[in-house]
Amino acid sequence: MPIVTVTRRLRFNAAHRVHNPALSDEDNTRLFGKCNNPNWHGHNYVLEVSVRGPVNETTGYVIDLGQLRDVVEREVINQTDHRNFNIDVPYMAGINPTTENVVVQMWRVLFPAVAPARLIRLRLWETENNYVDYEGE
Repeated sequence: MPIVTVTRRLRFNAAHRVHNPALSDEDNTRLFGKCNNPNWHGHNYVLEVSVRGPVNETTGYVIDLGQLRDVVEREVINQTDHRNFNIDVPYMAGINPTTENVVVQMWRVLFPAVAPARLIRLRLWETENNYVDYEGE
């Protein structure tokens, strides 16, 4: 059976403040610049979710992309959209919400949720010029 990778793209909006409480305000400002704004700032994120698996002989799918969308919306997007990563998103509690940390936490939520397909990559676009890929631990 052929092994195929499929990708679903989803969009959401969220705010955050990149801040390390173990550092001084001066160090946070120096390290994180405008991303350390104490009054938050936001992004129009794009999340690409890629799963891999055999093509089902009956359906022709690795996974129904509508089902994948529903899982990602339930587990991640609904917890995140129009929220603040620092204070509203349970899977980000106590974690500095850099894009790198956000995508790792999303992976931890989604990896078991997409089975039997195998999550192979998350790509989180923070801006049209910047994204982070994560392919597991």
